[in-house]
Amino acid sequence: MPQHIAIIMDGNGRWAVRRGLPRTAGHRAGIEALRSVVEGCIEHGVRYLTVFAFSTENWRRPKSEVDALMGLLVEYFDREIVRLCREGVRVRIIGEREGLTEAVREAIESAEDRTRCNERLDLIVAFNYGSRAEICRAARTVAALASKGELDPETVDEANFGSYLYTAGIPDPDLLIRPSGEMRLSNFLLWQCAYSEFWFTSVYWPDFTKAHLAEAIAEYRRRARRYGGLGAAPGG
Repeated sequence: MPQHIAIIMDGNGRWAVRRGLPRTAGHRAGIEALRSVVEGCIEHGVRYLTVFAFSTENWRRPKSEVDALMGLLVEYFDREIVRLCREGVRVRIIGEREGLTEAVREAIESAEDRTRCNERLDLIVAFNYGSRAEICRAARTVAALASKGELDPETVDEANFGSYLYTAGIPDPDLLIRPSGEMRLSNFLLWQCAYSEFWFTSVYWPDFTKAHLAEAIAEYRRRARRYGGLGAAPGG
């Protein structure tokens, strides 16, 4: 069973356009899919779920859509926080908080504070997140420590470099899922997904269900994860 699943929640806008609806309707429908997948992860015993909610590149979209996405994040936590607490879900947000509105920052901080002690599932929301920027940020931190004599550059390896990323202390994703038919990472967890198994589907995110999650997990369990070696038998 995968310990950590990462999902690029893609296809909301196209889902809405196909139905003659505004793109924001697709994003709202995507919230319902997220609720279902969180429940599914709990049922399957998945310990970490990371979802890509808003990328640093998404600022290029029309202001009305960006504002709607910001509002939906606030609304999601306002509506779901009691349910998340009841189900033992801890909320973590990764990404750059500078540039977010005060209302969004307050919603993020409140959700993290109220769920901090929950241990059943970590729901990690990548919001205003870009993986290249994350890696550059970590590199700058390492460089600054080294320049002050607080870190020996020769001691930097893959393990301790990871401790300077947003995901420090979180195991790398075992399985990455991308709906909507697209087959790329889109600047999401580039470092962390070095050895993740990928599963793609043409289903748009608002139509993604627990059944699709179960299908992805079943496919994952049939694969042999070799990490460059010979590995074990599929399902082992």
